[in-house]
Amino acid sequence: MKKNTIYLFTCLCLLAVAGCTKDEFLDKQPEADVSPDAFFKTENDLLLYTNSFYNTLPGAEAVYAENIDNIVTTSLSEQLTGRRVTPVTGGGWSWGNLRNINYFLENYARHVPYSTSRKYAAIARFFRAYFYYDKVKTFGDVPWYANVIKEDDQAALTKPRDPRTLVMDSVLADINYAIANLGNEQSVERITKWTALALKARLCLFEGTFRKYHTEFNLPDHQRFLTEGAQAAEELISSGPYGVYTSTPDKAYGELFSSLRAKPNEIILARRFSDALQIWHNVNYYTLTSSYGRPGLEKQLVESYLMKDGSRFTDIPGYQSMQFFEEVQNRDPRLSQTIRTPGYTRIGGAAPQLPQFGASTTGYQLIKFVGDVKYDVFNRSENDMPLFRMGEVYLNFAEAKAELGTLTQADLDKSLNKLRERVGMPHLVMATANASPDPFLAGQYLNVSATNKGVILEIRRERRIELVMESFRWDDLMRWKEGKLLTRQFRGMYFTGPGQFDLDRNGTPDVQIYTGTKPGGSSVQLLKLGSDVSLANGEAGGTVVVNPQIKKVFDENKDYLAPLPIQDLQLNPNLKQNPGWN
Repeated sequence: MKKNTIYLFTCLCLLAVAGCTKDEFLDKQPEADVSPDAFFKTENDLLLYTNSFYNTLPGAEAVYAENIDNIVTTSLSEQLTGRRVTPVTGGGWSWGNLRNINYFLENYARHVPYSTSRKYAAIARFFRAYFYYDKVKTFGDVPWYANVIKEDDQAALTKPRDPRTLVMDSVLADINYAIANLGNEQSVERITKWTALALKARLCLFEGTFRKYHTEFNLPDHQRFLTEGAQAAEELISSGPYGVYTSTPDKAYGELFSSLRAKPNEIILARRFSDALQIWHNVNYYTLTSSYGRPGLEKQLVESYLMKDGSRFTDIPGYQSMQFFEEVQNRDPRLSQTIRTPGYTRIGGAAPQLPQFGASTTGYQLIKFVGDVKYDVFNRSENDMPLFRMGEVYLNFAEAKAELGTLTQADLDKSLNKLRERVGMPHLVMATANASPDPFLAGQYLNVSATNKGVILEIRRERRIELVMESFRWDDLMRWKEGKLLTRQFRGMYFTGPGQFDLDRNGTPDVQIYTGTKPGGSSVQLLKLGSDVSLANGEAGGTVVVNPQIKKVFDENKDYLAPLPIQDLQLNPNLKQNPGWN
């Protein structure tokens, strides 16, 4: 059966090569009856094997189901409540995928000429860089393995963690090899040179800013990583076949994510979905029902969107107590393409749809990624999910240059400002931003104090808005050393107290907040104060507060790194636990 997407390949091809499960890959050799000489004989064998690597990329839910402080749900993750504990096993400390990659790199060149096989080695090294980037983000120092571990190799099995510096230098070597040896064709399904450049820009920005802001780890060379990241992003911007998807300012941003097929002029790599091939995800259902925590945009993020003329919403007197209709007028068009605002009409629908508190904790109901109404049933959405896109590359480039102190207005105009142009927003002017840093943002990001403070804050604003619901926020807060932001009280719409509220100002009430007995015969959304909804000042009104009874905790001394599992520490006495997790 021939299919048009590599994501349909499962571990079956891996089993054919190695004769073992993914878990067994860590500590077993391939079965004798499927030897390397018997398998790695043709280019098609190399293609089949490397296709198995794509299964390690994030699934749809790992993209859209963000629930850090951009998106608020009825429950809070252990990362936000301080209830993370040292796991007995697992916790991300798994190495089966690495063994799969290293096994290929040890055997791919047995029969196929290097001139043909090197692009497959480049794919494998892309995925090894991706694997280790994820491990370093999570744990810091980790053991570097460039070869398959033999089951009797006690030195390798019990080696200590290698320094982060060694591991990330090895990651750079891998991704540079991938860039040099991959083809420059354009494909949203396969790893290419452009995907490798995008990954390099991403991982170098993470590592460079992590080293810059986390001085407690005494990590060198943050400028080298920022420089290499900026150079990778600039090469992709200057030489790659990608840009910004455009149509009209009031639709383009939303269309990019609701489109069934990934827009190939902006999306560099996507995970494919298809009704015909019976591969679906759940984004429509996720945003429309109460079953998945009623995700809603958080108030502080809504407040971060600029006015349509480029001025700051938070400079308006009384912005904190604006009701829904007023606060969403004349804003950055991405706001109305991310949440329901007055006049919103579903794709495939007829009548305008208002926010529903039954599906959104904050009242700011998500529409990003939401497709046609016909996909509203459980697990039937089929729009592609972006994994790498130029929007991120533009932001990575601008941020790396700003952190280096080398950013120019021309740099902004060929990167970040293209995202503003898409939605008809004025350009970010570097001199203006630096002359008057936004106090609203400065009050959040306390670690920004460089000469470029104003423009760095604006880049962070742009990044949060442009990439919301694409699951970058946790990594961003970790690398910026801003974990304390996760302890804020999460908020939603503002209401004056019990009463009826007309969300779209059409003369008909849409929401009624009540106390005591539930009103009868009402067609509006009924919310009982203190039960269905909580307000900051109770009957005196205020913003909706979400999970006010749950204390949020972030320990600056330990929570930037995850704990190693107990069982692995026992099996390998040379492994040491991360600080604070003993």
